[in-house]
Amino acid sequence: MYVILTSKPGQFRTEPTPGLVPVEAYDYMFHETRKARFVIAAITGTPRIRVVEEGEGGAVNSVPCKFLQHFETIEQARRELRSLTAFGSVRSRLDPVAA
Repeated sequence: MYVILTSKPGQFRTEPTPGLVPVEAYDYMFHETRKARFVIAAITGTPRIRVVEEGEGGAVNSVPCKFLQHFETIEQARRELRSLTAFGSVRSRLDPVAA
């Protein structure tokens, strides 16, 4: 089972906890600017995700994975990422990065 974790520079980042293993990561590039990082992570057990708000006084939340969309295969997660980042003729792309 897999989930997609999202981080947005300057806003928040998600951090895997025990039970989440990052498998692949991608930077979402929009007109040569990184707008987000997506991490596809494998799930074991019932893990939680740390969501850390960036900036002064940023809150830290622990969110159960059960609230995220789950994918049976890594290919289903990749397909979902492609659909999330496709906007007709808009210049955007997913650049693979180290997980």
